Amino acid sequence: MIARLLMAAALLAASPALLADAITGEVQKQATNYTAILMFVVFIAFTMGITKWAAKRNTSTSDYYTAGGSITGFQNGLAIAGDFMSAASFLGISALVYTSGYDGLIYSIGFLVGWPIILFLMAERLRNLGKFTFSDVASYRLGQTQIRLLSAFGSLIVVAFYLIAQMVGAGKLIQLLFGLDYYVAVVLVGVLMVMYVLFGGMLATTWVQIIKAVLLLSGATFMAIMVMKSVGFDFGSLFAEAVKIHDKGAQIMSPGGLVSDPISAISLGLALMFGTAGLPHILMRFFTVSDAKEARKSVFYATGFIGYFYILTFIIGFGAILLVSTNPDFKDVTGAIVGGTNMVAIHLANAVGGNLFLGFISAVAFATILAVVAGLTLAGASAVSHDLYACVIKQGKAREEDEMRVTKLTTLSLGVVAILLGIIFEKQNIAFMVGLAFSIAASCNFPVLFLSMYWKGLSTRGALFGGALGLVTALVLTIISPTVWVDVFGYAEAIFPYKYPALFSMIAAFIGIWFFSVTDKSTRAGEERERFFAQFVRSQTGLGATGAVAH
Repeated sequence: MIARLLMAAALLAASPALLADAITGEVQKQATNYTAILMFVVFIAFTMGITKWAAKRNTSTSDYYTAGGSITGFQNGLAIAGDFMSAASFLGISALVYTSGYDGLIYSIGFLVGWPIILFLMAERLRNLGKFTFSDVASYRLGQTQIRLLSAFGSLIVVAFYLIAQMVGAGKLIQLLFGLDYYVAVVLVGVLMVMYVLFGGMLATTWVQIIKAVLLLSGATFMAIMVMKSVGFDFGSLFAEAVKIHDKGAQIMSPGGLVSDPISAISLGLALMFGTAGLPHILMRFFTVSDAKEARKSVFYATGFIGYFYILTFIIGFGAILLVSTNPDFKDVTGAIVGGTNMVAIHLANAVGGNLFLGFISAVAFATILAVVAGLTLAGASAVSHDLYACVIKQGKAREEDEMRVTKLTTLSLGVVAILLGIIFEKQNIAFMVGLAFSIAASCNFPVLFLSMYWKGLSTRGALFGGALGLVTALVLTIISPTVWVDVFGYAEAIFPYKYPALFSMIAAFIGIWFFSVTDKSTRAGEERERFFAQFVRSQTGLGATGAVAH
């Protein structure tokens, strides 16, 4: 039980695809929640109005990809938080705290550690060096074709696995919360995400994410306040009462109960930490602000919002121990939580705010999925239209109208593919897909991006072969790990004994990049190393080496 909860909650905490059946093994369909549906319809109508407003302002590729750099640091920070805080974070971490207590706080903190890396090492340099995607930065002084192909391929794989997880998660979550059919939910999410991206671009996506973040933070804050009110706003009483009620007693206040395999724990931590710094839809947000200062502010605000949110989920988890586990209305005939432990936050919403607030939280959970899939779709479309079409196929000479046409065709294609994949993978345990997305981001995107900004000795050959080695290693190790080889393929024993490959695939990527770079004695490699100083100046100041303004 704990192992399955760890897989479902810890791995999926940065994705809105946490499934109730990842823990319980099945979905128990609930009665239709008309309050939730009404609130969701209101949210859709409002955000569609924003999309229509944004569509009128999309007059160039810059407007479409990055909102013309018009987003402020505060707005972007809130949008990043909206992109990162997910239904799974809300439901999954709460479930983890409900089941295991203190360890839930350990994992929620684990999801934060990637942000200081982005803040101190990457945010300003990304903004000064890039234009639309992180491939602009990775290929700044290296071979455009090779690096953009690698970066685009890595980005599309990450986006694909994320989209699968979210489409399946949307279907299961809405089947559980709203009483709608799985296929209806999958198609609904696919159509809405295409409309947001197709017509509104980054500006509409940003505001959808901002609105969703405000709604989620407001709802979680209200729940936490009501929980604390029930114990006289005394944390000591909250924890003491939880210890009395919980089956594990005082063990829920002791750390370490979920970490039985140090290698897997380290590997998972590395994936979450460095994978965050390699997610294309997160990195893309740094090009929506006007300058490096605003980019730095974005991460500062995002870290604050996300940290506050995880504190709330910790309180909500303990509150569920007090108010949900003791209420027979939230249990089935066997004494188990209706819908599985993953639904304790939803039941707590009912306990503290009645059916109206339950409807609000259910609608926010679905809105969360929409906000993230819109950002992912835009990242995938830009990888195809900007990196592959405009920069590789057209060698930087594509007309804006042609690039926009490719973007919109790609968006439509991604929508169709996402719906089909959501249907195809309905019965699969999709936890490994999210883990693989983070592992690939940490093993392919992050090493190439990081070293392109910080290591003078990097060459195109090193980045290409090392990044590809990290990508392939992450893919192969995931397939032969217990998560796929045993749980999906049904073999008795896995070839690779650990669930998460990031520790090994990241090592392979960095060693590969270093080896193939230092052994590259070509004239081209020498020229690339000579261009490092000019890149360094621009990354620090936003100016070219001769003083010209970068943007």
